[in-house]
Amino acid sequence: MGRAFQNRKESMAKTAAAKTKVYSKYGREIYVVAKAGGIDPDGNLALRSLIDRAKKDQVPTHVIDKAIDKAKGGGGEDYSPARYEGFGPGNCMVIVECLTDNPNRTFGDVRQCFTKTKAKIGTQGAVSHMFDHSAILVFSGDDEDAVLEALMEADVDVTDVEAEDGKITVFAPHTESFKAKQALIDALGEIEFDVDEIQFVPQTTTPISGDDVEMFEKFLDMLNDLDDVQNVYHNAEL
Repeated sequence: MGRAFQNRKESMAKTAAAKTKVYSKYGREIYVVAKAGGIDPDGNLALRSLIDRAKKDQVPTHVIDKAIDKAKGGGGEDYSPARYEGFGPGNCMVIVECLTDNPNRTFGDVRQCFTKTKAKIGTQGAVSHMFDHSAILVFSGDDEDAVLEALMEADVDVTDVEAEDGKITVFAPHTESFKAKQALIDALGEIEFDVDEIQFVPQTTTPISGDDVEMFEKFLDMLNDLDDVQNVYHNAEL
């Protein structure tokens, strides 16, 4: 699958105009996950992974605690996930993940980003079949055979294991995320994961050049300026 997956998810930390926007997006996601699965990270593995990721992106503890306290109250906004797909500038494939309390507003805002950059929003499933919905775990190591053996012994459905530059990258179906992580910890001891995420990884890439590059960057900026947008995945190769 290649480590280039790291370049194809437009990280909130890299593309958002300000840290406060990053904090807001993490806060919203933590609130939703805690409200749905419980506020105890030991009993809610999705919440634990999300908190770990937030800390890696330097989200302050008070932002995390506030989101969990809000979920504890049981009231507040009722956010639901929404996913939009389409073709961006240069005809690259794009998936936009959102959390919204008003789907009509969010769809209108996302569609405007496509329209204003001469891109085309599609129907559900328009491009997602060309992406693998993968759990991705990256950690220090170089013995990919030992890692693969540990995962197979734990009956984890592994897609790929790669070793490069002193780092091991494990790809597995998104449904196997927690199982794969636990199997690695059981076999190798406590691991510091550089990446512990579920992403849409493109099966192919679309080269973009000329004026399309500037338009594509504008497209990403517009999407990341929307409060409801959590993640943007694409297969553009700049």
